[in-house]
Amino acid sequence: MISQPLKGLGTALVTPFQADGSLDVERIGTLAARQIANGVDFLIPCGTTGEAVTLSDEEYVTVLTSVVSAAEGRVPVIAGAGSNSTQKTIETANKAVSCGVDGVLIVGPYYNKPTQEGYFQHFRTVAEEVDTSIVMYNVPGRTAGNISADTQLRIAELDNVVATKEASGDLSQIFRIVRGKPEGFSVLSGDDNLVLAQLAIGMDGVISVISNEMPQEFATLVHMAMEGDFDSARELHYRLLDLQEGNFMESSPIPVKTAMAMMGLMNERVRLPLVAMQEANRQTLKRILVSLDLVKE
Repeated sequence: MISQPLKGLGTALVTPFQADGSLDVERIGTLAARQIANGVDFLIPCGTTGEAVTLSDEEYVTVLTSVVSAAEGRVPVIAGAGSNSTQKTIETANKAVSCGVDGVLIVGPYYNKPTQEGYFQHFRTVAEEVDTSIVMYNVPGRTAGNISADTQLRIAELDNVVATKEASGDLSQIFRIVRGKPEGFSVLSGDDNLVLAQLAIGMDGVISVISNEMPQEFATLVHMAMEGDFDSARELHYRLLDLQEGNFMESSPIPVKTAMAMMGLMNERVRLPLVAMQEANRQTLKRILVSLDLVKE
């Protein structure tokens, strides 16, 4: 369980694969340790960025145990465990708990397109059946359904639901959630390129993609903004903006894994149905990395 409200920077970790597509188990721990050493506040393995839907049950356990081992209790580990089946979500979340994680990230069910009552009953049932902290995840661009502000605030009243990752990009909806949230409940951004503005309106942190590449710099940006130093945070935000947006020029995590490979951190391999980055986009991404002194020309 998470003992304190989630605040600051969490990294949605990539899952490194070998060239043959198998897990790069050693690098899982290395990348997690790099995050902690560079000031990241919590880790999220096996989410969207971690290609969780392509992992076998055995691989899922391997990733989680590797990250938990690397974290050594220094930062919370929150495992992606969502599904469009409530029963499958419960089973996966309980599997994650058995791996020693501190909480689970549960995405709103996709494809089924639940009603707002369906979203609430899904999270209520999961919360009753899983003995750990729960972060709900609203990402309409991937799920084809939005969990409304009223429904998120209703879910937030459940005892072990401690936060929401809000990736709708709808500032009006986010205003309502921030204004109405219960005490101790965290509202986290899911959009790197919006985080500066979202922290300014009272959000509590971000679950990030760019921090895979630049953990220290993005941690600095987030922490400066949270401390009220928006002038310094703004300057850093504009420096990082091209990479924040470049990470989504193709389906994530294709660009971030390509960038990390260029930086010498891992193999760029993704699993089908994702494929290698198109050459024109690859060259654009490289120019961005060169401009940030992350790779040489």
